[in-house]
Amino acid sequence: MGISEENITDVVIGTLNSENARLNDVMSCLVRHLHAFIREVEPTDEEWISGIEFLTRVGQKCDTVRQEYILLSDTLGVTALKDCIANRKPEGVTEVAVLGPFYRDGAQLLPLGSNISRGTADGEECLVRGRVMTAAGKPVAGALIDVWQAADNGLYEQQDESQPEMNLRGCFLSDEDGFYSFRTVKPKYYPIPGDGPVGEMLSAVGRHNYRPAHIHFIVSAEGFEPVVTQIYDRQDPYIDSDAVFGVKESLVKDFHRIEDAGLARDFGVSLGAWFLEYDFVLNDAG
Repeated sequence: MGISEENITDVVIGTLNSENARLNDVMSCLVRHLHAFIREVEPTDEEWISGIEFLTRVGQKCDTVRQEYILLSDTLGVTALKDCIANRKPEGVTEVAVLGPFYRDGAQLLPLGSNISRGTADGEECLVRGRVMTAAGKPVAGALIDVWQAADNGLYEQQDESQPEMNLRGCFLSDEDGFYSFRTVKPKYYPIPGDGPVGEMLSAVGRHNYRPAHIHFIVSAEGFEPVVTQIYDRQDPYIDSDAVFGVKESLVKDFHRIEDAGLARDFGVSLGAWFLEYDFVLNDAG
C-alpha cells in the first residue's frame, strides 16, 4: 500500500507492536499529535530544518550541571502541566511546583535551625520555619525537608564557581511536633539561563526569562506522598509572569521583617532579618 498524506498517520501507528502496551499507547499518541502539528503548521523545508537544528542545539547544551531539555519543557509550560496532572491532590494539601533543572541529590542532613548559606555574600538574612502536617491537621514527625535555592546573584552553586560546594542546600528532619526551621538568605528573582537555545527562543517570541523569588522544597515522610514544591515571595515583580509557569496562589507567601527580639534570639538571627513561615500538608500515600 502506498503512503499518502491521508493515510501516513495510520500506517506509522500500525507499525507499533511492542509487548509493552503502555509504550504502544504513548507512541501512538505521540505520532498522532506530531502529525496533527505538521498538518496544521505546514512547515516549509527551511522551517523544518531550523526546528531540527534548534532541538539539536538544546541537546548539545546539556551537561552534568545543566539540563536544557528540562528548561525547554519548563518554559513551554509542559512541566507545569505534567505536574498538575500527575499530582492531583485533595483540597488543602500542599500543591506541587516544577522541580527545575538545578536540584542536586545528596545535600547534607543538618540540625534544625542550621544556616544553609555557606557563602559570604549570598544576600539578606532570612529565617524559615513551619510545620509538616497531615491533611487532618496532625503533626508529621521525622519528615525529610530537602531545601535549595539560588544566591543573591541569581545563580545556583553549580552554576557559580565562586560559591562553596552545595551552598544554599540542606536537609532537615521535622521534630516530634512536626516543626522545622532553618536559616538562609531571602530569595531574589533571577533569570533562567539565557545563553542557550531556550533563551534564544524566549527572546524570539518576546518573552522575558525571569523567575520570581522562591525557595525549593522536597518534603517526604513514610506513609505519605512526597511533594516537590516552591514557596514564592508575594511582593516579587515577576510573581505574575514566571518564565516557567510554576506559581500557584497557595504557594505565594509574605516575607516579614522580624521585630520580636525573643524570636530573633531563639533562632540566632538578627533583629530585622526576614522571616517566612509555611506549613506543609502531606497527602496520605493510600
